[in-house]
Amino acid sequence: MREILQKIQVHVPFHLLREKLLPRVIRDGINPEIGFNHHDLDRFQMEDFRDIADRLADTELSVTFHAPFMDLRPGALDPRIRQITVDRLRQVFDLIPWFRPRSVVCHPSFDERYYISTEAQWLDNSLDTWRTLLGGICGMETIIALENVYERDPGQMKLLLDALASPQVRFCFDAGHANAFGGAPIGIWMDALGDFLGEIHIHDNHGLADEHLPVGEGNIPFSELFSILRQKNLRPILTVESHSEQGLRLMLENIRAMELLEGW
Repeated sequence: MREILQKIQVHVPFHLLREKLLPRVIRDGINPEIGFNHHDLDRFQMEDFRDIADRLADTELSVTFHAPFMDLRPGALDPRIRQITVDRLRQVFDLIPWFRPRSVVCHPSFDERYYISTEAQWLDNSLDTWRTLLGGICGMETIIALENVYERDPGQMKLLLDALASPQVRFCFDAGHANAFGGAPIGIWMDALGDFLGEIHIHDNHGLADEHLPVGEGNIPFSELFSILRQKNLRPILTVESHSEQGLRLMLENIRAMELLEGW
């Protein structure tokens, strides 16, 4: 499976990377997408993060980040909530010079059921948040990859990306979220946001819940997705999001059996 691992990132929570998985990640050549949550950022000290960054720097592995998202609202109408969100996200952005990740995946957290009749204000507030964080990575090679979650279609995300108009802000298409929570086919997402595409999160479900199954175990048309990517000559970062070691093994086996990465 090493030939597949060389082409993808694998989601790994920071606390597991530090306490258990780093030797295996290095031994098996796993490119980690390091997930940070509020527990990690409050529990560990700067020297803990620096130690892992230094040990990864001695390898040829590529690194990406997934920023915390629980309870965070980058476009919050309440300025105090928005400031707390920026402060929490900045804790991860402060680690970028040490890890030099290819991307930092963040959730814009738009939900049409929540921001009823306040879409324009959400957009203005979101622009302030991402422009603030962009200022901290100016001149770096890291991109911010904004991920869909509860967005029904690409409309609001496109407004945000168009307005930011920065090569350092890209779209992260989460296929599982689009299938479980969205209402638009994959082709619609790619037609609208393909020019912004910087990363794809790969996991499967049956369209009813965010199950994080291996590809091929749900009903997401991954063959169609990768066909579109080839047709449009798109080569985003690919990240698999498995929530167990067994799930990761089956994920890799199915990716190979389905020939999704042939010629990638």
